[in-house]
This record gives sequence, C-alpha cells and structure tokens, in this order.
Amino acid sequence: MNPMDSEEPILRTLDSSGISKVQEMTIPGQESSEVSKTLQDAFSIFDNRLRHDHPACFAYMPSYPSPLAWIGDLLTSVFNVNAAMWNNSSGPSVVENTLLRWLADQAGLPQSAGGCFVSGGSMANMSAIVMARDNALPQRRRSDGVAYLSDQTHISVAKGLHMAGFCDYQIRTIPTDNDFRFNVELLNQAILEDKANGFLPFLIVGSCGTTNTGSIDPLHDLADLAEKHSMWLHVDGAYGASISLSETNKYLADGLGRADTVSWDAHKWLFQTIGSGILLAKHGWKLEKSFSIEADYIKTTRAPDGSTSFYNVSPELSRPSRAMSLWFTLKVLGHQRVGKMIDQGVTLASVAEQELIDLGDWEIVAPPTLSVVVFRYSPFNLSIDDKELDSINLAISKRLIAENVAAIFTTKLRGRTVLRLCVINPLVQQENIKQILQRMNQTAQKELGLHPSLKEAPITPISFCSDSLPHVQPMVQQE
Repeated sequence: MNPMDSEEPILRTLDSSGISKVQEMTIPGQESSEVSKTLQDAFSIFDNRLRHDHPACFAYMPSYPSPLAWIGDLLTSVFNVNAAMWNNSSGPSVVENTLLRWLADQAGLPQSAGGCFVSGGSMANMSAIVMARDNALPQRRRSDGVAYLSDQTHISVAKGLHMAGFCDYQIRTIPTDNDFRFNVELLNQAILEDKANGFLPFLIVGSCGTTNTGSIDPLHDLADLAEKHSMWLHVDGAYGASISLSETNKYLADGLGRADTVSWDAHKWLFQTIGSGILLAKHGWKLEKSFSIEADYIKTTRAPDGSTSFYNVSPELSRPSRAMSLWFTLKVLGHQRVGKMIDQGVTLASVAEQELIDLGDWEIVAPPTLSVVVFRYSPFNLSIDDKELDSINLAISKRLIAENVAAIFTTKLRGRTVLRLCVINPLVQQENIKQILQRMNQTAQKELGLHPSLKEAPITPISFCSDSLPHVQPMVQQE
C-alpha cells in the first residue's frame, strides 16, 4: 500500500461491527499466532484512520512524514536507547544537545539556550508553563498568579495550566484583533487591571502560527510587554516555528528569539512522524530548576563538561532518543532543502487563496500567513443567512470527505462555521490544489441545488514533486 496513493481513502472509521472485530483481534490468545497473520491484523487495524500523509488531506498540521523519518524511527527502536542519563546514551545525547543548539540558533535564541525533545506540543507547552511557574512566580503567591492567552491559543495551554495546578480564575483569555493576532493593547489593560486587584501576572503565551488560522502574534510587542511587567513569555511555535528554517520566509517569525521558552513540533512542519516535540528555553539552566532531581539508583559517573543527562532538564526519565529521526532527516536532505519544502506550503496557501478569489463565491476569512487558509462559501448574489451558510459549509466538508476528494474540515471563527485548508505536504503541487478547489466549488453549488446535474471536474492523480524527495543511493554490501 502506497501511503501517497491518491486513490486510497483519506478517512476510514470503524462502524459498530468493525469495532467488535478489532476488539476480538486485540485480546491475546493462549496459543501463539503466526507473525504473518498478526501483521495482516495490524494492517487491517491501521487501515481505519485519517491518512495524514494522503496527498489530499489538508485537515491538520501533522502531515506527510519523510520516509527518512521512518528510517530514523526504525534505528531508534532497534537500538532502544533510554536517552535519560549520559552514561546510558552519550552518543544520542550529544546529537540531541547539538541539534537543540542548532535549532535554537535558527529561532534566534541566545547562546545560553537549552532544551529537550518531548512527545509533542502539549508536553512542550506544559513543561514551559511549569518553568514559568517555578522561575517567575514565588511559591507563596502561586494562588495569585495569572496567565494570559488569546482566544486563538491552542487548547493544550489551558490544559497545561490546569495540570500545573492553576485554576480557571487564574487564566485570562484576551480577544484577538481583526487578523486573529493577540491584541496587545487589550492585553496590557488586563495586566494593569489584575495588578490593581492584587493579582500577580506572571505568564504571557503567544503563538507563532495558530492552529485555527496560522496567524503569528506580534512577538516583539509581546516581548516588550513581558519585559515591562517582569513576566515570562512563552511562544507556542509547535506549527509555525519551522518557518525559521526558510531562507525566504524566516522573517515571519521575527521576535521568536526573545521568548523565554518556545515549543516546536518536528512532526508538524519538519516532516517527522508523530511523537517529535521540542522545548527550547532562552536560558537552559532554568530547565534544571523545574526538572532536576537525584536518586541513589540513578547516580552516575560525572559527565564531561557540556554534556547533559536529559532527565535533569526534561519531565521524563524513561525517554527514547527522539532527536535521532530529525537528525537523520536533516542530515540526508540538508536544511536548505527542508527550508524549500516548508516554503512550498507557504506558496500553495497563496495559490489556494487566489484560486478561491478567482472562483468568486468564496469569502477569505483569514488570509494565509503561513500555510493555512480559512475561507467560507458565501455567494454574494444570494440572500442566505449565517445559520444556513454554516450548514452549507459543514455539508461541503462532509461531502468532500465522503467522495474522497479532500479532507478540508471546518472550524469556528467568531461564531461562524468556516472551512480550513492546511497545506504542509511538500509533494502536493499547484495544479492539484486548483483542481481540488474547483471540485469543491462544484460541490458547494450542488449543495445549494444550483446545478444538480453539473458534471464533476476531473482531478488528476497527485504526482510526486521530485524536488522534495530525497535522493538516496541504495546500500550495496561491499565484498
């Protein structure tokens, strides 16, 4: 099965009968089972999923993983290193430390920066919250601490705040501006008001690429405000921090390096498999204040200067050597090619925006900053209220997936149902995007009953973009 085959179903979910069958497969029998049969069962189970790597899946940020990441994952599993203590994993630990230092440089963080690999943005955000709590909020005043999010901040941040011991009354959600970016003026007003009421503002969470719209908050303004009020600035860059590797579009993340902490997901826009998250800290030693701990059974020989035992700078003790897959990918491709693969998403989002404008009946709700376009079917010459338009846009999304045209899901912005296209897969080409949007336009017209017998435009099977594929020579055993 080719994961990039456009004829494969984008989404397949279990019905009640299928659930029962998988449950039967799951319970181990008393007797052994053939490996080949168990592999068949595994393929059957995995067949019921959303194919993030499908060329017409534009639903979420995790997208096409490079086959090189698969090789990195295989190596990580085969060697089964516990990358917690230096003497257990000195080789992979050097790779992780060095790669973190390089990523920090790309993001504009100072030489004092440090970090760790974690499972994803949720864990990176929660770890950053713990660091902010421990470094910017005195213990005796933890009940007075207040954190500030925007109405577009990822849900993992509020979840992380709760897990770190904060209550709802300690979380402020600030409205965004017309471009869905943090409204700094309203934020400053809220901070001043909370100070006057005896609270202790300690954390601002900005975004470098929001999930809903791909918007980037005014990072310099947030950093200025954090410095003014002696607060911790965390930037959730799980999606958008990868733009730092682009020579052409790196400027979009200007100000990222002023954050105290940054979250970054390699499994979003660095083409890794799921489970590759990164936490970067402006001052690496502050990680130890939150995560360093010792026990007799893990005391080890003293590590060389400049080395790291990652259990002292991350929330985990048992942890895989997650950095190896990203290292393998970057090593083979080179960061310049990876940057161009990222640029492809930015270009395709602009192409999609223009195609929607040319089609005429589509409202651009949030123009693309990175690789996300948010839009809505809204024929200008028809009198349709918002509630009916909400239903039509939802129906368009459902029909596209039912007909295996594309996964373009809905979201809510300012109370309206909108469609959201996220283009990260570097193998998708401009003509593919145009064809899919033209087909979507016909689907929308059918939903309105305007052209019930309209012939559907053909969609050319999506072909590989050779510039995005690694050229790997076959390994030949030398005699």
